[in-house]
Amino acid sequence: MSDAKLQGVLSALSQTARQLDAVPSSQAGPDADCVKLDTNENPFPLPIAVMRTALTALKRHYLYPEDDNFSLREAAANAYGLSQDQVIAGNGSSELLGLLYRAFLAPGDSVAMMSPGFSFNRKLAMLQGARFLEIGWGKAYSLPIEQLLLGPPKDAKFILLANPNNPSGTFVPVADIDKLAAQSDRLIVLDEAYVDFAPDDALRLINRHSNLLILRTFSKSYAAAGIRVGFGFGHPELIGRLRNIQNLFNMNLIAHAVGISILSHRAAYAENHKHIKHERQRTMVALSELGFSVIPSYANFLLARVPSGQNGAWWQASLKRQKVLVAVFPDDGLENHIRVSIGTKAQMDKFLSAAGDISESLKTQRLPVTRR
Repeated sequence: MSDAKLQGVLSALSQTARQLDAVPSSQAGPDADCVKLDTNENPFPLPIAVMRTALTALKRHYLYPEDDNFSLREAAANAYGLSQDQVIAGNGSSELLGLLYRAFLAPGDSVAMMSPGFSFNRKLAMLQGARFLEIGWGKAYSLPIEQLLLGPPKDAKFILLANPNNPSGTFVPVADIDKLAAQSDRLIVLDEAYVDFAPDDALRLINRHSNLLILRTFSKSYAAAGIRVGFGFGHPELIGRLRNIQNLFNMNLIAHAVGISILSHRAAYAENHKHIKHERQRTMVALSELGFSVIPSYANFLLARVPSGQNGAWWQASLKRQKVLVAVFPDDGLENHIRVSIGTKAQMDKFLSAAGDISESLKTQRLPVTRR
């Protein structure tokens, strides 16, 4: 295709699509010997019973998956004490977020998100031609209920918040979410991706507030990020309309089988969650001793302000040279932070050893020159 023809084709794109640059070819993945602590994955193996279920499902690879995720939704409803029509299943909770944007937003509408939060929401809003309002958390990452009710978000089609929050790992009392949902006439979308590492959850509020939608995923606490299983819980009228705009066969049959099996074997993950909480605390203490300022976390990661003198990107690059990957963020106020996923003890030992080596090298560089 000549350049002229290509330009003609591209000019036929929608206005929103024309605003997006073409994505360049992706770089190769990290070396196998890298310690990957940048995407909040849970690096532990699936329980044997869940793995067997996945292998059995693979033998049915030639069949389409079940339409409307019927059995998976039924299993989730039974596990969480809800009715089946209160449950939608998705290809990860990110698919369900996309459905919400398509269902609720037209060009010129607005959506509000507690910020810092999940940055992918910015692109989802842009694709719908909607205004994206970022509302700062209150003091110590508290929920600014009055601002959400009376400030700019009062006209938003829905309000997004995560509990525990990403990337801070902070947690707000469920009573505050209850109060917000009770006083607001907007849809409140609550992302509980990390809730299994937290002291409480808001699922009991579903039957109390018809304007509350809760998202869950098996990517974090159930070590299934690559299998893609997510859920939404809410009022049957809302859930039914969202299910009506889902892609046909939106999930694969292995995800169906694994999701059902995880729901039946959640107790098998107790040691996994206990380990992550223990390593989270150990890592927080060790980083503090190295001069980092660490926000107490209720998720499977830590957000840490790096010692003065360098920024987050410098630390990310320095750790990468030692085969350790961590995340950084361009958001205002987060430039001097790194986010560290919590993995196995061996992974965290490697991270802390690398961070310690970097800290020691910085001290050496700052030593005054001795004059003779």
